[in-house]
Amino acid sequence: MKIGIISDTHGSLPQKVFGLFEGVKAIFHAGDIGSFSVIEDLADIAPVYAVAGNMDRGALAKRFPKTDLVEIDDFCIYMVHEPYLLDIDPVAAGINCVIFGHTHAAHIEKKEGVLFLNPGSASIPRFGQRPSVMVCHMDGKDIRPVLLKF
Repeated sequence: MKIGIISDTHGSLPQKVFGLFEGVKAIFHAGDIGSFSVIEDLADIAPVYAVAGNMDRGALAKRFPKTDLVEIDDFCIYMVHEPYLLDIDPVAAGINCVIFGHTHAAHIEKKEGVLFLNPGSASIPRFGQRPSVMVCHMDGKDIRPVLLKF
């Protein structure tokens, strides 16, 4: 199974994302969505799970939760926009992967068996990075993230 991970679009979804997410079973948006049109466009590719970020206000903040726990196949994925607002112990909760955004900088790290992923920003990267998203290939209990810069 393959999933797409995106964050910090701030209302702009680059066309390149459509090709990069081709064939994904689901898309996870880790906040700072910026516009319902971003979610609608992503939903044309695959089902979308999303959390609200600190810049998502009004209707977006009401529509999307601050955190979400998603079970897909045999995987338990926890999403939060701001990593320091992680409100559970992912190891104790049996989480396989924590997806977050906010920093606009890509990050892949495994801690105590839990994979922590930040795809960077698809539209406003920082620190000299290029726009990026991730895809994860998931098989059994194995998650293989791939950072895709464009």
